[in-house]
Formats: sequence, C-alpha cells, structure tokens
Amino acid sequence: MSILIDQNTRVLVQGITGKEGSFWTQHMADMGTNIVAGVTPGKEGQLCCGAPVYHSVRNAVKAHKADAAMVFVPPKFVLDAVMESLDSGIRLIVTLADGIPLHEQAKIRAAALASHAVVIGGNTSGLIAPGKAMMGSIPYWIERVYKPGRIGIMTRSGSLTNEVTAMVVAAGFGVSTLIGVGGDPVPGARFAEFLPAFEADDETDAVVIIGELGGTMEEEVAEAIASGRFTKPLVSFLSGRTAPPGTRMGHAGAIITGGKGSVEDKTRLLESVGARVARRPREVGSLLKAALGERN
Repeated sequence: MSILIDQNTRVLVQGITGKEGSFWTQHMADMGTNIVAGVTPGKEGQLCCGAPVYHSVRNAVKAHKADAAMVFVPPKFVLDAVMESLDSGIRLIVTLADGIPLHEQAKIRAAALASHAVVIGGNTSGLIAPGKAMMGSIPYWIERVYKPGRIGIMTRSGSLTNEVTAMVVAAGFGVSTLIGVGGDPVPGARFAEFLPAFEADDETDAVVIIGELGGTMEEEVAEAIASGRFTKPLVSFLSGRTAPPGTRMGHAGAIITGGKGSVEDKTRLLESVGARVARRPREVGSLLKAALGERN
C-alpha cells in the first residue's frame, strides 16, 4: 500500500479554475487521482476537469466528503486557503506555492500540528503513489521514472528528485510513496514525521531521503533511527557537499547558519546510526541493494 494517498483518497482542488489549477488537475486525474470537487469563490455550479466547482471548501466537503485538499493559489492566499481546509475538517493538504511569507508558513505549521493534520509544502512538487494517485505538479513523462515499488522517498529538492529516483528505478526498485516536503525554511511537515508511517507500511522495504545543506531535518532522521523509531534501511543523498559556510542554494531553507547544517555534519550523524549516504546520485541504487541485502 502507499502512505497518505491512494486511488480512494477523495481530493478537492482549491483554485481549480485557474490556469495552473486546471492544467494540473487534469494531469492528476489522468494519473488516477480521485478528484471529487473544486473550489473557486464565485464560480459555484461550473464544471472543471469533470469536477463540480463550489464557492467554499465547506460546501465541497459537505457534498462530496473530500478528505484531502490540493491548493493551487498564489503565495499571499495560501494561509487563508489552508486554514479554510483545516476548518472544514480536511487533514491532508498539499500546497505548491513558492514564496509564502515566513511568518505565514509558521502559522500554517502550527495550525496543522494543532489540528493533527498533514500539510505538505510549500515550495514542493507534491506527492505521488505511483500507479495510484498524485497530488501536485508531477508531469506525465515522470511515469518513466516513478515506477510502483517498495521504496519510500522523501525530498527537499525538485529536479534532484527525478535524478535520484531514476537511479533507484535503474537499480531494479520502484516507489511506494514519494513525498516532497519542500525547500522552504518552515515546511508544513518534516522528514522524521513521516518515518512512523513508512515503518508501519508493510509494502515499504526501505526509505531514501534527498536532503541538502541547511536546517536540521536530516539530523532529526538520524535521531529517529538512533531511538529505534525507524528500523528499516535508509539511504540518503545530500546536495551542497562543496558549498562553503553561509552559502544559500536554490531553496530558502538551504543555508548553513551558526556553524550548523553542513553536509559533512549531516553525513557523519546519519552514518553513525547506520544509514548509508551516497556521495553521488548514481550510488543510491547500489547502496539500497547493499542495505536490503544485509537486512535479508
């Protein structure tokens, strides 16, 4: 099985009638996602991508029992959109927008934790359970990379995700669920928070994390392994290995601050608890083989 989403997840789309919303909603539907409704204020009664459109999330949830929300709205409207979904009982929300104000990101995360909800993003391409469902902006051609299988993947990156996942598939594996947590300093959810679900999933044999310099998400993964909260094999690839201290990369969250967050420190900590760390993307597949072979 997958974690978070599958073909039975009932997804509503906020901002469905916009250019991006309608384009990616059609892609999601074509990849098996169960799109039950859309939300655009002032456009109730219309159809978009075969889904009925409502003024509000509450109306859509009442009519269609939606249990997940895909948010396609500009950054300045994301906070309101997420709060509307949380207030309507939605407990899985994916938001792609890049450039959400930091203080609003913090409010979103606090509200998600208080509601026992999962908010993925912003600054992400979303999540996918290959062959079942996708929430986000992962295009058709990606089906050549995202083959169904038994490896969970979590990532802070975008383009690197495709490259590393291609190496996983080339090694003979496939993907159970891929989660793009996003590259912002305060994402809605963090790597370690998904580890218990991957641990409990009997169709996930190992997990790959695609991290980068800055922040502490990778260190939190190491702590989960050390405490015994995650026991399956874990392989990681961390970008930014040669970046000097103070370097900011493409993501707002990828910056070394206060002497912490370097790839070298993350690598040492992960390896100290038994995780394997690839120095190059092409090594991920062989490290997975070694880790699973050792476990068996």
